[in-house]
Amino acid sequence: MSEMDFNELEGVTRPKTQRGEVTFQKLLEAAEAVFGEKGYYETSIVDIIQRAGVAQGTFYLYFKTKKDIFRQLVVHLHHEVRKTIQEAVQGVANRLAAETTGLRAYHNFLLEHRNLYRLVRELEFVDEDLFKWYYQSFANNYARRLSQAMEKGDIRKMDPEALAYSLIGLNVFIGMRWPLWENRPAPTIAVETIVDFITRGLGTETK
Repeated sequence: MSEMDFNELEGVTRPKTQRGEVTFQKLLEAAEAVFGEKGYYETSIVDIIQRAGVAQGTFYLYFKTKKDIFRQLVVHLHHEVRKTIQEAVQGVANRLAAETTGLRAYHNFLLEHRNLYRLVRELEFVDEDLFKWYYQSFANNYARRLSQAMEKGDIRKMDPEALAYSLIGLNVFIGMRWPLWENRPAPTIAVETIVDFITRGLGTETK
């Protein structure tokens, strides 16, 4: 499954004007809130348009069904969280420092988008292929960066794909433990523990 598979979704018409883009984003923001509060199956299109403050006909300019806006929302958030992390780690000296910086950036994103976990959990039952893409795309990008770090000697050589999924799993559950459950970033001692664990696992000596 390529990373391009879900960039253009069937049932979604992208806006052609700036005004349309504003409305499109307003619908996605409303969908994020309502799906997060009520869940996919209990949410209706009426719930979304009422939250967005737009007419029902406006909804159908961009989306054919409730499933279409749900899928577009997940793709949108996927790209946003990746962009947030990539911008945060840009120019960071080495892979280990990038892990720490990226973890904090991910936590900050979760604090602003607390419904992300519920959306992704439900996605597995709404669209299993998109659910797989969500994590595979993260892992493929992560593995590329880890491979580059291995070639530079920043970390020891391992299977980059297996390592990527291991680190994603760690980040997902740490994000659940503090940003989601307690609405705060992981405490400093927790981050230090995680970084120490990663550092030793990646084969870099600590002082």
